[in-house]
Amino acid sequence: MFNGIVEETGVVERIDHRKNLSVLKVRARKVFKGVRKGDSIAVDGVCLTVTDAASPVLTFDLMRETLVKTSLGKLKPADRVNLERALKVGGRISGHFVAGHVDAVGRVEAKVSAANYTELRVRLPKTLRRYIAPKGSVCLDGVSLTVGEVKKDYFSVYLIPLTLRVTTLGLKREGDGVNIEVDILARYILNERCQP
Repeated sequence: MFNGIVEETGVVERIDHRKNLSVLKVRARKVFKGVRKGDSIAVDGVCLTVTDAASPVLTFDLMRETLVKTSLGKLKPADRVNLERALKVGGRISGHFVAGHVDAVGRVEAKVSAANYTELRVRLPKTLRRYIAPKGSVCLDGVSLTVGEVKKDYFSVYLIPLTLRVTTLGLKREGDGVNIEVDILARYILNERCQP
């Protein structure tokens, strides 16, 4: 379980593609401290298991399902990724509960920038429309955000300067993919209402 507060951006060292699996190696500083083999780390919002930790590089296995359902299969060496260690019991929760289970890959429809203002408009997959509500929570590439405007085909999020500096969202351009995880509470509430 995570809370969508990115601890740092790591750099992809390499990604080796094999049949039905890719091995991802990411260079990290902060997130590397205290990490052991078997620990969970959110990489661009995707919960992954550390398979090796040789300072300062973390290694992860990406199964075929992960490669198909998230944006991680398109990573290249030198790409930056958002990193967050799993929550500790008793720790502070600053964002919202995030499982690291990506629901879909969305596309940046537009990036609107002005003085001290950045808005990302993200194409909304039809299957997720009912889970996205104004002022609700959403996780994009592992970043906990508040939903702004919701239209038929897209929703907006607004990024403060700190978010632009410490995550990869400031690097996003029109057409780029983003991993979307809907609010876990919305998922369970709507699922409960759909039961007979």
